[in-house]
Amino acid sequence: MSGHGKRYQAARAKIDRENLYTPVEAIKILKEIEGAKFDETVEVHFLLGLNVRHADEQLRGTLMLPHGTGRVTRVAVFAEGDKAREAEEAGADVVGAADLAAKIEGGFVDFDVAIATPDQMGNVGKLGRVLGPRGLMPNPKTGTVTFDIAKAVSDAKAGKLEYRTDRGANVHVAIGKKSFDERQLVENYAALVEEIVRAKPSSAKGRYIKGITLTSTMGPGLHVDPSRTRGIVEELEEAEALVG
Repeated sequence: MSGHGKRYQAARAKIDRENLYTPVEAIKILKEIEGAKFDETVEVHFLLGLNVRHADEQLRGTLMLPHGTGRVTRVAVFAEGDKAREAEEAGADVVGAADLAAKIEGGFVDFDVAIATPDQMGNVGKLGRVLGPRGLMPNPKTGTVTFDIAKAVSDAKAGKLEYRTDRGANVHVAIGKKSFDERQLVENYAALVEEIVRAKPSSAKGRYIKGITLTSTMGPGLHVDPSRTRGIVEELEEAEALVG
């Protein structure tokens, strides 16, 4: 506690660390806590009961949240000719081929998503040590290696998210900004939970979602009841009806 400022400690005092909050309760508290001077990102962290040493128990996928993430996504595209023009018209921030690869090797990583046409994987492949650790490597499974460049760029700009398990079987996803209203955050949270449940590997045994933590960039974490995976938006509507 001594390593945190007064604002964090005051926020921390409002949270019962032994309690499992419903999703609606957790989001309501998070919204009420005094935050930083900037618009903090709201994050959800899952601890999953998966053995990620087995390839068939690793999660990796994409989803579109109902209200986006609230962040401006910078997109880099590896393409040439007509596909490069298609990328530019769709709103890509930087487009190139071997020249873009050289720029990245020189230290340029000022983008959030990298997309490539399949014929550009020769240029992209040598960037694995730079893009891989940052989670930026284009991958056919997430739709970032494709000839449908316009759609891939448009989806990325609209807030298409990639999620994946880390070495500890955790999944970390941003679901919006603290400035989002309560309903927007609840609906985004519900969509994310639905996707994580849908993506459960068939080989997974035992308890799947072991823990969920909701937090903001500079705030303390709230433990959310991991058994509440359905009827989340309905819970909010019932709460609103009581207030009304």
